[in-house]
Amino acid sequence: MRLFVALAIPRGVAESLMLIQGGVPGARWQSREQLHLTLLFIGEVNGEDVDAIDDALAGIEAPDFTVQLHGVGQFGNKQPHSLWAAARPNPALDHLQRKVDAAIRWVGQAPDSHKFTPHVTVARLGHSDPDKVVEWLQYNALYTSAEFEVGAFALYSSLLTSDGSVYRVEEEYPLGGHYDEADD
Repeated sequence: MRLFVALAIPRGVAESLMLIQGGVPGARWQSREQLHLTLLFIGEVNGEDVDAIDDALAGIEAPDFTVQLHGVGQFGNKQPHSLWAAARPNPALDHLQRKVDAAIRWVGQAPDSHKFTPHVTVARLGHSDPDKVVEWLQYNALYTSAEFEVGAFALYSSLLTSDGSVYRVEEEYPLGGHYDEADD
């Protein structure tokens, strides 16, 4: 089973993200159901490890917080492979991500090799025209979502299909603990 940990995107924010989709021929724009903010990509996991991951994530205590998306970017320098909307810097979001990372490592899963860059992927790119990508980035540079409350995070499974990835929430974990910057 292919797993990752993420925050769900509320309907109003998802609708605002859908409005900035377009203008890059060949882009595979994410559907409403595919929009999320990844905290940690875990990867392929066997069945017995899923239970250990679930137990570790269920033990995380962190506070509710708000997130706002602001600005856009791309991954892939020479040949862009994805477009995204960035999350504003947020100590509580970073705190939760570190707790998720520690919990996954504690149960023996390999750490994610990518630096945490809080974002929501809006498109996957094949061989899109780099000039069109630059135009999209410039046109949407000031994109800003409404702030939204985060009261839970979730363990998702991902099924790769010819039409793109299909994501399913396997388990949701409520937030509500106390956050103190001294904890970090």
